Amino acid sequence: MTSVTEAQRAVRPAPGGKERRGVMDRGAWFLVLPALIPILVLSVGPLLYGIALSLTDAQSGRTRPTQWIGTLNFTDLLHDTLFWESFRIGLVWAVGVTVPQFLLALGLALLLNEDLRLRWLARALAIVPWAMPEVVVGVMWRLVYNPDAGILNETIRDLGLGDGRDWLSGLGTALPAVVVVGIWAGLPTTTVALLAGLQNTPRELHEAAAVDGAGAWRRFRTVTWPALRPVALSITALNLIWNFNSFALVYVLTSGGPGGRTRLPMLFAYEEAFRYGQFGYAAAMGCVMVALISILLALFLVGRLRGGDEA
Repeated sequence: MTSVTEAQRAVRPAPGGKERRGVMDRGAWFLVLPALIPILVLSVGPLLYGIALSLTDAQSGRTRPTQWIGTLNFTDLLHDTLFWESFRIGLVWAVGVTVPQFLLALGLALLLNEDLRLRWLARALAIVPWAMPEVVVGVMWRLVYNPDAGILNETIRDLGLGDGRDWLSGLGTALPAVVVVGIWAGLPTTTVALLAGLQNTPRELHEAAAVDGAGAWRRFRTVTWPALRPVALSITALNLIWNFNSFALVYVLTSGGPGGRTRLPMLFAYEEAFRYGQFGYAAAMGCVMVALISILLALFLVGRLRGGDEA
């Protein structure tokens, strides 16, 4: 009898337990609010406003009344070949920057993870592009690509490979030239993320694999990559989003030219809003870009996760 009573007391909730949990929940909300308010104000609020703006014919000018037009902007976008061409260029740019950037960053991270002399100096130099604003990077690379006195053309002339060319103004060279700059500018971010993932991999696993006779490639495939894969998936997904939404770097380098060869979707929307004053139409472009890139990113993540599960 006594044991039953003690058991009942053990499982019986303490007096005021629900009240204490309610106080704790309210306290947790107060702790979350400082981080939640900026997200609501700076992200969710503008997103909702952009969706509402896309359903109007808002244009520049204070005296012009704004009218509700429903989905007319989205209907016009379906037939706007220039927008879909800019979207295609944006995908080429995002993939063309993200894939080589990841491969180069992986090799650099593996190198910086080794016990080399002056490794601290190499790591410091590797993040120099990260410390430079995109506008400064764009101006610097415009000087590198300068057709008359740029270091690239001067090197080509000194090596006797030709007279050089106008890299940023050529129809066939503008986009590849800008992609190279994008790879260089974003390389430190990916390198630091991958290096952090490598340092979290226990060295004992590598040593055990080496004792078992595994070569460098096999150790990477069976030990390093499984541990590094979550970090690689995350940074690749983030890079795809960041690169697709690039604006400042390409704007400084080419302003979308020549002939629209480097007009990314963000540049196209910017021109519609601030050059031609079509705010509603530009907001509709932004909504379409958010929706499509979210779908593509979801497909990418699902494919990578399924591939990892099968492996």
